[in-house]
Amino acid sequence: NAGTEADVYICVYGETGDTGSRQLLRSQKSKKFLKGQTDIFAVETVHLGHLYKIVIGHSGLGSGNGWFLDKVVIKDPVTDLDYTFLCHRWLDQGQDDGNIARELAVTDVGTLPGREELELKREETWAAEKWKFQKGNTLQFYNRLTHGFICLNPDSSVDALGDKRNKYGKVFFMRIYA
Repeated sequence: NAGTEADVYICVYGETGDTGSRQLLRSQKSKKFLKGQTDIFAVETVHLGHLYKIVIGHSGLGSGNGWFLDKVVIKDPVTDLDYTFLCHRWLDQGQDDGNIARELAVTDVGTLPGREELELKREETWAAEKWKFQKGNTLQFYNRLTHGFICLNPDSSVDALGDKRNKYGKVFFMRIYA
């Protein structure tokens, strides 16, 4: 249920102006906006210079009109540049924040490889560390302020009294960044 049959609209913004709201009508696919599908549209417009944002949304009409949008890539035929606008969110009145339209800024392609590398490292770290979170394990975090342990127990209870001794014989030191 991540696709939509609602009418989808886009407005593209560049250095020299915008396209105005345009309905995306003719895809190269027979059915538009299906889950996991990439749709390609041609939109005629004057050259807008470098693109910096889009507003994309849908009419909200029809049953099951909610839509999960991964990203939009716009190819400028004049400069041969690709502009990527990452979304990875719902456009749905009943999901996420309830919005059926999103304003998306262009993704800086210079930072994208860094993001992909960070995500790969995150996946590798999780693969190496997920055993700690398996059913039946007790996690202990050492609190440097109280010099005690905070335990996350297998029954989902938390012992946060800061016990000064190691009850279970193993300590996992983790740094959590937010």
